[in-house]
Amino acid sequence: MKNPSHIVITGASGGIGSALAKAYSKKGAHLSLFGRKLSELESVAKECRELLATVSIYTVDVTETDALQKTLNDIDTEKSVDLVIANAGVATYLTANYAEETWTDTKKLLDVNVIGAFATVSPLITKMRQRKRGQIVLISSLAAYYGMPINPAYSASKAALKAYGEALRGLLYKDQVKVSIVFPGFVKSHMSDKFPGEKPFLMTANKAARIIKYGLQSNKPRIAFPFLLSTGMRFLTILPGFISDFILLKLGYGAVKK
Repeated sequence: MKNPSHIVITGASGGIGSALAKAYSKKGAHLSLFGRKLSELESVAKECRELLATVSIYTVDVTETDALQKTLNDIDTEKSVDLVIANAGVATYLTANYAEETWTDTKKLLDVNVIGAFATVSPLITKMRQRKRGQIVLISSLAAYYGMPINPAYSASKAALKAYGEALRGLLYKDQVKVSIVFPGFVKSHMSDKFPGEKPFLMTANKAARIIKYGLQSNKPRIAFPFLLSTGMRFLTILPGFISDFILLKLGYGAVKK
């Protein structure tokens, strides 16, 4: 979608989310930004308003699905949502002597990355279908193409978004509702700062936002970047499994010993 008027972004208090908010800020744009950290969200909103956008902020946690969906329904009733970007996400990593992820951490991650994302787009699907317009965006990861031993639950959650987005795209095609899935590599953020392995082709959130916005304007179904890393991750899927696993371990994406 080239000129969305009302944009909803979750996880907008930092990283790709805040960069996308600023990228879409201009006179006539209305941004509805969701995030858990009020002070950071207010800071992002201030920058967006300086770029002449109208901004509303919401500290609704995406895991509080009833409150989230009520808020989204209310927002859409006030002003039809043109573009929704389900960006909120968290990550866990294996760092202690190959110890598996705890169920508590795994469930928290799935509640945000999967249930939270589904709950974000769900109330807007019917409305967009009725209007015969709109764009739904799911922020996945290159880890969706081939699971990384260093973060199994995270990889699985992003693969879920990949499958969900691909299915939605086919479902909503006749209704003229666009669906795009974004597969970023390493992007500078609080989340990537905690990643214990190498981060090849690390880019700024602002650069990532420009790539994403350009792809969304062209209604690209998949937006994967950077090119070399995305090509490599997809190549892993056609190799014999033991070779792909060996490559990932050699690159340092297995669990990290203390």
